[in-house]
Amino acid sequence: MPADPVDKKPFTQEPGVRKVRSFVLRQGRFTPAQQRAFDELWPRFGLDYAGQPRDFDAAFGRKAKRVLEIGFGNGEALRFAAQHDKARDLLGIEVHAPGVGRLLNALAADDATNVRLYHHDAVEVLENEIADASLDEVRIYFPDPWHKKRHNKRRLVNPAFAALLVRKLAPTGRLHLSTDWQDYAEQMWDVLDATPGLANRGGKRGAVPRPEWRPQTHFETRGQKLGHGVWDLLYDRVPDDGGPGEPYA
Repeated sequence: MPADPVDKKPFTQEPGVRKVRSFVLRQGRFTPAQQRAFDELWPRFGLDYAGQPRDFDAAFGRKAKRVLEIGFGNGEALRFAAQHDKARDLLGIEVHAPGVGRLLNALAADDATNVRLYHHDAVEVLENEIADASLDEVRIYFPDPWHKKRHNKRRLVNPAFAALLVRKLAPTGRLHLSTDWQDYAEQMWDVLDATPGLANRGGKRGAVPRPEWRPQTHFETRGQKLGHGVWDLLYDRVPDDGGPGEPYA
C-alpha cells in the first residue's frame, strides 16, 4: 500500500476510452490517524486490486459465505455486520480514502477477522476479482443519488450494473439496497424489477421494513431530518432463462 493513499491512482482505464463514473473523488479531510491506518493496518484488512480472480478463501483463511457492501462510506453498517455476523466473510468497497481509514481503525479496535476492504472502483473489482455466482449477498446502502437530472447518468444502479450483480450472486443470493431519495427508489424499481434473475421480495415496486441486519446510519438519520422517506429494497436471486449474461460494459 502506498504511503499516501490520497495520491494513489487505483482506477485503470484503457487509453482513449471514456467511462462514466458513479463517483467523484471528493476525499475531504484526511487525518493523521487515518493515514496511520493505511500505513499500519492495510496489510491486515486491505486487498490491493490486481485485476484477476481473487482466492478469497486464502484471503480470509477459511471457507465461508460472503457478503459484499459497495460504497460503505464511513463503514458503520459494515462494522455492525462484522460484529453481528461472524459466520460470514464480509467484503467492502469504497473509493473515498477518509472513510476507508476510519473503518480500518474501527476494525482494529474490534479485532475483527472477517472483513477485507478494497479502495478501488466497484465495477472493476466485480468484473475482474470476484467470481460469478460467488456472493451470498450484495448490499448498496444510500448510494450517491446524483439528484440533478443532468447527473442521473452517474447513478450506480442501471441495467448493465444490475446484470453484473446478477452474475455475481449465488443462486440463492440476495441484493439489498436502501435510499432516502424517492426518485432514486423509483429508478431502482424501474431497473431491478425488469432485470432477469431478480425477484422483488416486496412485490412489484415494493419495499420492505428496514431489516435487522442494517443499522440506522447517519445518512438515514440525516435524510429523515430533511423529511425524506427511506426505502429498503430486497431482491432474491432466482433462476432465469437468460444465461450468465454479458460482461458489464
